[in-house]
Order: sequence, then structure tokens, then C-alpha cells
Amino acid sequence: MDTHRDVHVAAVLSVMGTVLATDQFPATAAGYRDLPKWARKSGAVRRAGVEGTGSYGASLSRYLLTQDIDVFDVNRMDRADRRRRGKSDPLDAQNAARAVLSGRARARAKSGDGPVQIARMYKLTKASAVKARTQAINQLKAVLITADPALREELAGLGNAELFRTCARFTDVSSLEEVGEESVLQATRITLGLLVGIGPDTAVALLITVGDNPERLDSEASFAALCGVSPVERSSGRRQYRRLNRGGDRQANAALHRIVFTRLRVDPRTQDYYERRIKEGKARREIVRCLKRYAAREVFHLVRWLQPGPRS
Repeated sequence: MDTHRDVHVAAVLSVMGTVLATDQFPATAAGYRDLPKWARKSGAVRRAGVEGTGSYGASLSRYLLTQDIDVFDVNRMDRADRRRRGKSDPLDAQNAARAVLSGRARARAKSGDGPVQIARMYKLTKASAVKARTQAINQLKAVLITADPALREELAGLGNAELFRTCARFTDVSSLEEVGEESVLQATRITLGLLVGIGPDTAVALLITVGDNPERLDSEASFAALCGVSPVERSSGRRQYRRLNRGGDRQANAALHRIVFTRLRVDPRTQDYYERRIKEGKARREIVRCLKRYAAREVFHLVRWLQPGPRS
């Protein structure tokens, strides 16, 4: 059997290696029941070779074992063999059967229906929890790098457990809620201001790039450079052009990227601009770069307009 996420392809071979039948079955409970019934129409089925008994073929292997069929784990064909014989799902299924018939496939599939399988699931869960804990520790320590020096020095000598307890005591839920509401409010204003292609999550990402003091940005060009959407001049001989800027804040760049591609799907004005520039011979990358630059200009002016005080 050549196994996949949605469908499994099976081939039945005689003891002499003749292909008797080939067919495909859905990777469902009904498909598992139908497969051995179909195979037994060609004769008695004693052994089966299954690719991926630890992944896509795991459920199928367990079912075949309950049907008194010896299941062997079959490695995928090597690249040299595939170059000689070609690649297709029926051919892979036939090769799996031949591997069992010739004795090359000797590893019996795991039953996966006892306490060891339960222990495996527990191990996966534990590994995931440990990874999440490690990420949380690293994130907290990264945040503390930018904290006030006095606070940073106070927490520097603490172990992880004591560090968590100490930081938990700093939490002021009411203050956090107030700050969070203000951020969401400002992000919502930006969302409503731009209308097309931007949501709260994208707005927050751009606000983080701007910071709490947007007056530090002298112009829209400085904000574009900060977001990595300012043009970079390139030249070679007589050819002069501009390429994508691979610097700047990549989170902000990704936010502008989402804005542009959303507009390309739903905004007629952006679609018309794209078609016009394509007819002019512009490359797709160059057009997207220009659109990201325009989006950055809109965000900059809107953020500056929303700030209290004199507006320029």
C-alpha cells in the first residue's frame, strides 16, 4: 500500500510477482474495511507491505493486523530506482508488495493499540509542554532586557521559579486592561480609517513598529524605511532599477504585505493599478513593492493624524 492523508493506493501481487489488481481507497473506516475485502477477491491475503506505518499508514496497519494479516513497514523507494522505473502511486504500491514478497521488508509494523502507544502520546504531550515552558522562559528574559535597569538588576540573580513568582506579583490587572483597551481602540481607529485590507491584528503590528512616540519619525520615508518597504537603488552598467528592501522591521513588512494582497483580491482601485503597471512591463515584485510603499504612506499619515496636539 502507498499511503497518503486522504487516500491509500493498494496493489495485489501473486506469489510469482504478477500484478493481479490495483485500486485506491479513501483513508476512512469504510475504506479500511473495503480494502481487504477487495484484495481477497484475488486470493488469500497473508502479508501486506505498507509505506508510512508510523504516519499516514498507522490506522490502516492497525486495522489489517486485526484481520490476521502480517503487516510490514516498507521504506520508500530510493531515488535511483525511481529514476529508472518512474514514480506513481500504483507503482509505489506494487513496489511495496514486491519488497515484502522478496523479503527486503522485514520490519513488522507496530500494533499501536496498547500501553506503549498511550506512553507515546504522553511523551508527545510532555515534550510539547516542556517546549512551551522553555519558550515562555526565553520570552520573559527577552522582555526583561529592555526593562528599567533597576528592575533588571533586581531580577538578574533569580532562578526561573522565583523569577516567575516575582513577576506575577508585578501584575496589575486593571492597568493592563486599561492599556490593552487603549491599544485596541487606536488599532480600531486605524482599521476604520484605512477600511480596505487591514484588521486589528495588522494595525497593532504596525503600531508596535511606530511606537508610543510617533513624532520620532520625521517623514513617511523614514517610516517606509523602518518597515523595509523603501526602494533600494541598484545599477549594473546602463541598467538602473530598484529592488525590494530586505531590511527593516519584518513584522511590519509582513503586515503591509497582508494589506497589499488583501487589496489585490478585493479592492478595484488596487486591481486597476496592478493591471496598468503589468501592461507597462513592470515585474510583479516591483508592483508589490510600490503598493507596500503606498500602504506605508497611508498608515503613517493616519497614525500621525490620530495623535493629540498639532498636526502636520
